[in-house]
Amino acid sequence: MQGIKRRIVYLTLFEGLGILITSTSFASLAGSGMDRAGAAAVFTSLVAVVWNAVYNWLFERWEVRQTQRGRSPLRRVMHAVGFEGGLVIFLVPMIALTLRVPLVEAFVMDIGLTVFFLVYAYIFNLIFDAVFGLPASAMPLPEQPRNSQAEPCN
Repeated sequence: MQGIKRRIVYLTLFEGLGILITSTSFASLAGSGMDRAGAAAVFTSLVAVVWNAVYNWLFERWEVRQTQRGRSPLRRVMHAVGFEGGLVIFLVPMIALTLRVPLVEAFVMDIGLTVFFLVYAYIFNLIFDAVFGLPASAMPLPEQPRNSQAEPCN
């Protein structure tokens, strides 16, 4: 599965599970009701969906230009850290506003969720790629025929 279909399936599965997890996490971390926690989870998911689409597009544009193909553990870690690092910038103010907590508390909550989601994203991507295959950007390059000149026959 490639292209937009792959992205839609990926985002739907990843964020659907994420909403379930973050709703209960926000409720317990903030001591707020499920209404606020649910709203924070949905807003978090919406921000994450937009960021996910932009980040993965940028990452795959970078990845396709690399001479080393495939998704090594280091590349997977780079992908997860880059995604989650960008997400912190967007989510801390949104969490603070939605849950009515100070920015410092929202930051601490987000760091806890980020650590969880770093592991979640790594494992989810391993499973997703195993089930649906690698994206075209991570496929090995076809072997190029050698450009050797044939020696003349005597």
